[in-house]
Amino acid sequence: MTDIGDMDLEDLVSSWEEIRDEYDYWAPDGEHDGTVLDCAARLAAAPGAADAYVWVLGLTLLAPYTNRSGVGSRAEAEAALRAADAAQRAASCDHDTHPYETHAGYGDDEELPDLLLRIPDETAEWYEDHSRAAWSCPRNVAGFARIALDILRPGEVEDVPPRLSLEDREDIRTLQALLELYPEPGTDVAEEIASQGSRLHDAEPAERPGRLHVVRAVSWHAASGMIQDRSVLRGLIGAVEKVLPDFADATCDHDGHPKLSGHSTDAAELGIVLSSPSGRRVYEHKRDHYGGGAPLDQMVCPAFMAEVARETLTGLRAGYDKIFGPRDTSHLDAEYLRPDGRLDIEKVTERLHNVSWNERHADELGLWAARRYDRLERLEEDGGQIDRLRERTVLLLTARQAMTISYPAPPYAVARDVLAALRRTAAAPRPERCAHTGAHPPLDAGEFRTGLPHFYAPEEFPPTDDGHSVESWTCARFAGQVADACVAALEGLYEEDGAQDEAEQ
Repeated sequence: MTDIGDMDLEDLVSSWEEIRDEYDYWAPDGEHDGTVLDCAARLAAAPGAADAYVWVLGLTLLAPYTNRSGVGSRAEAEAALRAADAAQRAASCDHDTHPYETHAGYGDDEELPDLLLRIPDETAEWYEDHSRAAWSCPRNVAGFARIALDILRPGEVEDVPPRLSLEDREDIRTLQALLELYPEPGTDVAEEIASQGSRLHDAEPAERPGRLHVVRAVSWHAASGMIQDRSVLRGLIGAVEKVLPDFADATCDHDGHPKLSGHSTDAAELGIVLSSPSGRRVYEHKRDHYGGGAPLDQMVCPAFMAEVARETLTGLRAGYDKIFGPRDTSHLDAEYLRPDGRLDIEKVTERLHNVSWNERHADELGLWAARRYDRLERLEEDGGQIDRLRERTVLLLTARQAMTISYPAPPYAVARDVLAALRRTAAAPRPERCAHTGAHPPLDAGEFRTGLPHFYAPEEFPPTDDGHSVESWTCARFAGQVADACVAALEGLYEEDGAQDEAEQ
């Protein structure tokens, strides 16, 4: 057990470490100001003392909290750190290097609590690259005082390894979690994606390359169909359109430009790093990590940015059209109809199996089925017209099941047209009771598909063991239940905008 004045060092370090870990959860303003003020006061009382390293490293651990929430302690902490830097920076020593010179980020900060306990304890195991004396050396103490100041005031301190600001680290963490499809609690995904467009739109010239890289990263997510608000894509498109003229006529003497990562999480991190002065210094310090070794001037080259902007704009526009634009399904007649004009029931049934490899067919199949269903007139079950009724039943079930299979969700244009077709059936009058005695085919998990071929073409396919009658398949109450289930799943998925739809036709 080591004492520092009237304090037990182990207890002290434990409290600092706990506060450092807690800052990620946004501790209430001022909650730990007392601890910061105590540490700052002890340093300010003797900024050139031999044990000043304890209070400097303590304020380094507390700096993330102080930056965010230390409303009543920040000024005192900064004053104490500046005093320690001034008192110890000019000291002479025999060390070739000092630990602060390679202490480059928040990951390194995690080692400080353990080091604080081992530096004064000569009996503790020591396996650091630098000696105990180098850690407690006045010039190292001054260096760490500047590191703590850099956390409090990013970009304002010289002669320390560059590091990302807390805000940049938070942005990276939030975006990466979102893009990995595990957003942090409280994250509004659409709002977060939209904010990246706003930041690009409002960016100063030096920030625009980085912000464009971020929009490139989120554009894949936005254009995938996972964003259900068309204003988000319009905002991203508008932001890229705004900055493209800044780069459009640029030329350069580079032999080539970097090959950018196709992973959205890496691309987002790169963009945020390039969006601030401190981040750009970090990039130059660790460019092998962020840019595959590409020099900074190539990564933000205006001519390269023009390429990135055009590629991103093309992808966003194509995604917008896919999600919200009109869909042509006429070519699918050749896919799902036989030469005699009847449904290719085997292919249809196969693609109603809810497995991952059918997701790529679901949107088009469901929309094609809904449109064909809507075109067929409702016919009575007599006079040879039962075949048309069978087909309508198959198409209705196909539309509903395909929307269930669609991943992550049917695009707006698909959902809109399927809803238009099925709402009429859902709203149609139904008999109070079924005319048949048996149960309806099961909708859960698409179990009905096993009996679908025989129902549609009994002359071609043998019956199954389910025993459902033609009357149970073609029952008006069953049709209403199928339509109800599909409408309920699709309604509210998107904010419907009829005026905008008409404008885009």
